[in-house]
Amino acid sequence: MSSESDPPASTQSEEPESLSKKAAKKEAAKQEKLRRRQEAALAAATSSLSVDSEEDPLAANYGDIPLLELQSKTVANISDWTKVEALNDSLESKWVRIRGVAQTIRAVGKKMAFVVIRENGFTVQCVVQVQPDQVSPQMVKYVTALSRESIVDLEGVVSVPGSPIKGASQQVEIQVRKLYCVDRAVPTLPINIEDAARSEIEIEKALQAGEQLVRVNQDTRLNYRVLDIRTPANQGIFRIQSHVGNAFRQFLLSEGFVEIHTPKLIAGSSEGGAAVFRLDYKGQPACLAQSPQLHKQMSICGGLGRVFEIGPVFRAEDSFTHRHLCEFTGLDVEMEIKMHYFEVMDIVDRLFVAIFDSLNDNCQKYLEAVGRQYPFEPLKYLRQTLRLTFEEGVQMLKDAGVEVDPLGDLNTESERKLGQIVLEKYGTEFYILHRYPLAVRPFYTMPCPDNPAYSNSFDVFIRGEEIISGAQRVHKAEFLEKRAAACGIDVKTIATYIDSFRYGAFPHGGFGVGLERVVMLFCGLNNIRKTSLYPRDPLRLAP
Repeated sequence: MSSESDPPASTQSEEPESLSKKAAKKEAAKQEKLRRRQEAALAAATSSLSVDSEEDPLAANYGDIPLLELQSKTVANISDWTKVEALNDSLESKWVRIRGVAQTIRAVGKKMAFVVIRENGFTVQCVVQVQPDQVSPQMVKYVTALSRESIVDLEGVVSVPGSPIKGASQQVEIQVRKLYCVDRAVPTLPINIEDAARSEIEIEKALQAGEQLVRVNQDTRLNYRVLDIRTPANQGIFRIQSHVGNAFRQFLLSEGFVEIHTPKLIAGSSEGGAAVFRLDYKGQPACLAQSPQLHKQMSICGGLGRVFEIGPVFRAEDSFTHRHLCEFTGLDVEMEIKMHYFEVMDIVDRLFVAIFDSLNDNCQKYLEAVGRQYPFEPLKYLRQTLRLTFEEGVQMLKDAGVEVDPLGDLNTESERKLGQIVLEKYGTEFYILHRYPLAVRPFYTMPCPDNPAYSNSFDVFIRGEEIISGAQRVHKAEFLEKRAAACGIDVKTIATYIDSFRYGAFPHGGFGVGLERVVMLFCGLNNIRKTSLYPRDPLRLAP
């Protein structure tokens, strides 16, 4: 999902994302029926528990926290709270206070219950057992009646069991003395976290053993995305994504780049073509920016030297493929160059090797969480990134029996095939292909000095799929006007952009990459919707 132009996307849906109107009505009726049943169950449970609590001398040790107490009524010292992640054997016999999600609740008779509490992807097993003057049978009953995914506060003593705990990440238990419900989840969830966290391997093994497990499909996951995000794999994915953005920013800042923020409302297309979201801007025609391309170049003309941006990018293409979205997060870079566009490729090389190294060094637990649900092989990459010319890539494909237009673009199948060839020959899944045909690049791309049919541009690939497009830019206003007109762009709509180059412009180049696509391919995932928090494609505008 680069923020530079992609080849035209397939309009054939690989994973249908919509329901028919009839099915949608049926689903709405089903959800309304479910909601009423949940409300009735919740009312019944709350009523029965309140009666029991009134008769219990230890009732103060448990119960629902009134809303008034949660409206910032009192100032508390947050150091009194312990993170689930921090629970370990060094805290044995210590009193702790935690808040988290009641992931699972299991009664063992009337005098004991086990509760697994989850916080930020980490889990701890908690034991609620009847104890004189501490835990009453009514408290055990209260706990077992809580709905899963309810938010709870609990206090207790840390203990270290004699054998490993299989159902939790932390290898200690909490002997619960107090437990309060902060907010109750509905009794029946539209999807169970346990089902949503299940891998395809688990499902297939169960089928072979004659057992049928629930498979949560992608459309259902996205309809209830707030629940889906709670799975360990998704907790890992979005923390990995955060790390990529941070590593991107920190590396570029260390290289003297300036972070900028460009407008997303512009007068004309920033990439050419018709794939833009058009709108009325106070009586003037406008559109959502397909990339920050024009304004990041203008910032170079403004003397900032080296700039980058992390921000939203909008594409109105009817793309139903596994790697396209209508809105994604662009990681964009632009920089002055002295002599050659290889200076930009040098930054790409060092930047992404640094990002990959950082992920492997600092995100191992998140990568493992992703891998448990979506198994993948670690990315293979070289310390110095492989560079091939487009013509060399075409020849490699030709030698493998794949015919490619030497002055055209590579389609998805050709890209994947070339990725396989490169992996077998060079042992890397991350490489740069440069000197693309000029005809398939945006209007602002600089032609090659030795052959005007080719350009000073490049694409970068991970696992056989393109993630980055970049190039040296045309910095002469007159040439830009000719190129824009030749590409069907109304020069009047980008007049201020072109005028920027009339006042003296440095030779420069840059690139754009889609954050979601980087995470998808690094983690070997099969669909970009898995790495978009709330994806927007041609058929999805909610949640």
